[in-house]
Amino acid sequence: MKYFGQTDYDHKGPSPKQGVILCNLGTPDAPQTSELRLYLREFLSDPRVVEVPRLLWWIILNFIILRIRPRRSAKLYRSVWTEAGSPLLIYSRAQVEAVQQALAEKYGNKVPVVLGMRYGNPSIQSAIKQLTDQNVRDIVVLPLYPQYSGATTGSTFDAVAKTFTKMRWVPQLHFINGYHQSEVYIDALCASIKNHIDNQGQPEKLIFSYHGTPERYLKNGDPYHCFCHQTTRLVREKLGLDENQVMTTFQSRFGREPWLQPYTDKTLEALPSEGVKNIAVICPGFSADCLETIEEINMEARQLFADAGGEQFHYIPCLNDDPMHIKALTTLVDQQLNH
Repeated sequence: MKYFGQTDYDHKGPSPKQGVILCNLGTPDAPQTSELRLYLREFLSDPRVVEVPRLLWWIILNFIILRIRPRRSAKLYRSVWTEAGSPLLIYSRAQVEAVQQALAEKYGNKVPVVLGMRYGNPSIQSAIKQLTDQNVRDIVVLPLYPQYSGATTGSTFDAVAKTFTKMRWVPQLHFINGYHQSEVYIDALCASIKNHIDNQGQPEKLIFSYHGTPERYLKNGDPYHCFCHQTTRLVREKLGLDENQVMTTFQSRFGREPWLQPYTDKTLEALPSEGVKNIAVICPGFSADCLETIEEINMEARQLFADAGGEQFHYIPCLNDDPMHIKALTTLVDQQLNH
């Protein structure tokens, strides 16, 4: 006996499919003050990103930060913007296309891959809808943050869960909450560094610069700091480098409270006075080049090092859509598709 309106889902339309969402932080729609204000409001309103009492933070955000920061940030974004748009969006789309092609070699066109940004467009909500509209009932979500942090990977899970709360029929979820110890990811980093050394020579110091977080996040149990140091160690050991040849530092601090140290900018200012004048910097926590790598490291940090007396500064680009990186991402996804 069927209830009124009951549908036999087993025989309606095509069979349910598996699908993949690659997630990254996001980017404003344009390098203009108005677009940055919208983007920063969404980003800085996330309680995972800024752990301050909500009412107090709402006042600070809306009456101070959003009146000052959007104009400054827009200027920085214009320095990295291309005719095709935001570098992060360009590389993220290239990653989606490449992973889609790699999966098609094994599954045909049965596993769609889409992009979802935590903030801005295309949103995670739109990515989930894009898949469910194709009858995808089994979703693999890969946040493109190798080292787990509540402020990034945890926040991505929040966005997925929030979307699911509005759905009558929740898809099956496979959520990859980090991959800093994945052999294929470490291999991709090592290949990138080795290629740089083969072409540019061995630097006196190889700096691993990761995005920072407030120190209290670590004290409250966030494992991100430890995962960053693990990444550096795994790469160093695989490349056969001595401990004194590498450094782990943290960039992009915001506000007045202490963040994870040592700070990248302060380190680069100090190294020349210590006799280190030839360095290479890599940002293993970023899966794609963006404002924080192109402007903050390859422009601003480069100038800081030169002004302090540094002679050779090399920036090793993010893995972006490098074939070894695509292999690593595809391997992570494929393990979940066959789980």
